[in-house]
Amino acid sequence: MKSLQTSRLLGCFVLSCLFVSFRGQAAEMPLTTAEGFAVPQPGRVFVFPRDHGSHPEFKIEWWYVTGHLFTADRGRRFGYQATFFRSASPDKTVQFHLAHMALIDGKSGQFYHQERLNREGWDAGAATATLDVKNGPWSLRLLPSTADAPAGERLELRGAVRGEVGFAFTLAPTKPLVVFGENGISRKGAAPTAASYYLTFPRLRTEGVLTVGEETLAVTGESWMDHEISSSQLDENQVGWDWAGIHLNDGRELMFYRMRLRDGSADPASTLTWVDAAGVPRKSDFQWEVLERWTSPATGAVYPVRVRLTSTDPASGKRVALTLVPLAKDQELGGKRDGISYWEGACRVLDADGREIGSAYLELTGYAKDLKI
Repeated sequence: MKSLQTSRLLGCFVLSCLFVSFRGQAAEMPLTTAEGFAVPQPGRVFVFPRDHGSHPEFKIEWWYVTGHLFTADRGRRFGYQATFFRSASPDKTVQFHLAHMALIDGKSGQFYHQERLNREGWDAGAATATLDVKNGPWSLRLLPSTADAPAGERLELRGAVRGEVGFAFTLAPTKPLVVFGENGISRKGAAPTAASYYLTFPRLRTEGVLTVGEETLAVTGESWMDHEISSSQLDENQVGWDWAGIHLNDGRELMFYRMRLRDGSADPASTLTWVDAAGVPRKSDFQWEVLERWTSPATGAVYPVRVRLTSTDPASGKRVALTLVPLAKDQELGGKRDGISYWEGACRVLDADGREIGSAYLELTGYAKDLKI
């Protein structure tokens, strides 16, 4: 059993590491927070594989992977999530590790999910020299270089959901790593410390074996991976956020977030970024429209599960409308260990004529209850 103090620390950890504060332009950035944790600085030269690994001088960090998978005949479709979080206690004496695993079966609509929470030790940890994180039997690591992958950027992901689901995937980037933000910094708000390093593999070729119940399936598909490093906190005026990572069939991606303020409006720092076929990011305008809501029978939260994003396509200069339609409405992860329930869903992406032109993952937080630290 965790002590009450530890539980409170973990609550702060989850609220911190799921996302950070977004509040407009910031003052000059200090080197550390009041607690003594590092603050991201502009102009950093990232060195790999070291910067794929853990950065314990920062308070919060996560490695977040989502993807869509298909069987060889395209007759079965799945969406999956695998997220590893690391957070330091305020006195820096303890590292906490939280992980989430989820799978949606597009055919049956069955949603599987599980959480793990451990202090750093034999059962959980994150290497600093390279990407190698684990939580119980779940792991994400960078594989050694081979003749086929001389840069050493192939990843291995192993996960499960109780005894119902298991998977072992290899992920290989098909386009360059993207660093979101300006001069290596993703500004998150007006507070001087509200910033992060935001590193993303926007498209990874994914293949492996998926076990669902008594079935063992060979699957292939594409995944998205975020690695974010920060020491900041959520702003007191923010109650949650809407985030999406979108793969378009033409080889481009979009990253979007909309931070919701207490009055229901979007924070000015909310943004949408297009990533072109060569991996170059470019910000654009956006409009968010809710088309359908779903009420969770477990928490009573009302989520906007079908939405339309409208933006100016930087390639053509034309307005483009993208509709995100979930594979199933019930993709809510109940926060039994961390107390935070949120919706993390695999979606189809449709154009204005209703044609499927891509896939996405949509994250919706702060609907079951306001996020507060």
